[in-house]
Amino acid sequence: MAQRELQVFYGFEAADRADDEYYAALAPQERLEILLDLVAAYRESTGETSARLERVCRVTELSRS
Repeated sequence: MAQRELQVFYGFEAADRADDEYYAALAPQERLEILLDLVAAYRESTGETSARLERVCRVTELSRS
C-alpha cells in the first residue's frame, strides 16, 4: 500500500494547482492504474459488474482566426 500524505491548503486554487502538479508528475502507467482503480470502485458501488461507464462527448465549434 502506498504511503498517504495529508496536505492543508488555504484556497481552492492552491489545492487545484497541487492536484495538477501531482498528476503531471505521475508516469503514464501510474495514471492508468488510478483510472482502472476508479473504474473498479465504480462498478463495485453500483453492483453492476458488466455495466459500462457512461460516455459523454461534447462538440465545440472553434472560431477560425
